[in-house]
Amino acid sequence: MTETADHPLTLFNSLTRSAQPFVPVHAGEARVYSCGPTVYNYPHIGNMRAYVFADTLGRVLTWKGFDLTHVINITDVGHLTDDGDAGEDKMEKMAAAKAQSIWDIARHYTEAYWADVKALNIRQPAKWTIATDYIDEMLEFARAIAPKHCYELDSGLYFDVSTVADYGRLARAVTEEGEGRIEAVDGKRNAADFAIWRKTPLGEKRQMEWDSPWGKGAPGWHLECSVMSGKVLGFPFDIHTGGIDHREIHHPNEIAQNQAFCECGALSNAANSGANIWMHNNFLVERSGKMSKSSGEFLRLQLLIDKGYHPLAYRMLCLQAHYRSELEFSWEGLGAALVRLKRLLGSARNLLELVTDGATLESVRATVTHQKLTPLVDKFDAALSDDLNTAVALTVLEEAVAVKKVDQEQKASLVGAMLSALGLPLVLREEFRIRPKDATVEESEIENAMERRKAARAEKDFAASDAIRDGLAAKGVEVMDGDPLGWEYKLG
Repeated sequence: MTETADHPLTLFNSLTRSAQPFVPVHAGEARVYSCGPTVYNYPHIGNMRAYVFADTLGRVLTWKGFDLTHVINITDVGHLTDDGDAGEDKMEKMAAAKAQSIWDIARHYTEAYWADVKALNIRQPAKWTIATDYIDEMLEFARAIAPKHCYELDSGLYFDVSTVADYGRLARAVTEEGEGRIEAVDGKRNAADFAIWRKTPLGEKRQMEWDSPWGKGAPGWHLECSVMSGKVLGFPFDIHTGGIDHREIHHPNEIAQNQAFCECGALSNAANSGANIWMHNNFLVERSGKMSKSSGEFLRLQLLIDKGYHPLAYRMLCLQAHYRSELEFSWEGLGAALVRLKRLLGSARNLLELVTDGATLESVRATVTHQKLTPLVDKFDAALSDDLNTAVALTVLEEAVAVKKVDQEQKASLVGAMLSALGLPLVLREEFRIRPKDATVEESEIENAMERRKAARAEKDFAASDAIRDGLAAKGVEVMDGDPLGWEYKLG
């Protein structure tokens, strides 16, 4: 048997701006908190990149043998229209625009987000924490930090960032430009001070408001994540994830609250931030400007499906890039990712019937012993251990699928484990044929035409064959002659 190397899991910590070995707070465990959506609208695909990344992180932690506890929050109160702590509450604003109950708005968009989570084969976390379920805990947290770290204004209770060490170290940008994104409020001691509790303005009534020592109102957005992560996972926990946009304001404010609550010192000790490692995925870039939710028909997962793309093509697109790199979205790139996914899963289906989640490196090494396969186990583990290098891991998976003259049971075991670690389930060929929303031709009509064309080609009646092909093309059906995958046609 080929000698295998030990590859410690190394992750990039945004707080230290360096890669470091993952050393769990509690031996054998991995406790992870991911900033979830504010459920005032549908998530766009850029939002969903953060959850593909967090899911991949969780799967790699499972692969490495850690007992994972993953928590994702749902923000259904308190997030303002500007991430810099300014503007109207997003939930209240959407409820008013739709003339609906804010609770109905939250329920609808939470379920839409969960549908996208399922479509992208993102595993369910150990717990979904809903912000409004933790109001009492938020009040308790705020009361604990208020005497030393907060002050009251007419508009609410504010956190004084000068009372904690190294404020803004995560962002590395405590500048006038950065502070300019924070709401300007008369009486604030520092430009970067932020709201812990927002009082309901006199003469107004919110759909979501609660009594507090500082008046009736609602919690600040930053408070929610500190409370829910600490309450469920305990301080310090292992890893906090989010999009890179959170690195500038939201997460520095979370860290400041955590320092205050735990009465911790400087951030030279990462544990004082509340989490040992802070990880951020980079932006998804779309040049037409349709990523923004203000653009009308913005790029959400359902739009991809409506255009005939299987949602797992988007997961594949994400896996092809490193999570810390910008990822440019294009329809051509999505199409190429779909072809690659079809080829990979089509070949894998010849080996196994389904992918069972939860395979570990230890279990694979115990069952995969063939001399052609053990080096691939090592290469795959090395890629994942190198700060989740899924782009390289994908190529190793494809190598494993292509290897010949090996024990088929061992090969199936390896390929299934690799697919599980990357979150790629087996999909039937027919399931990839998603009907575009604007398609006018029925699939039964296509299948009938394809059978007639097959018969014509068998009889070498190429004129009839070409006529059928051209007729299908006029209806938006591309016949894929010579397709080695056997997909035969696609709706365009």
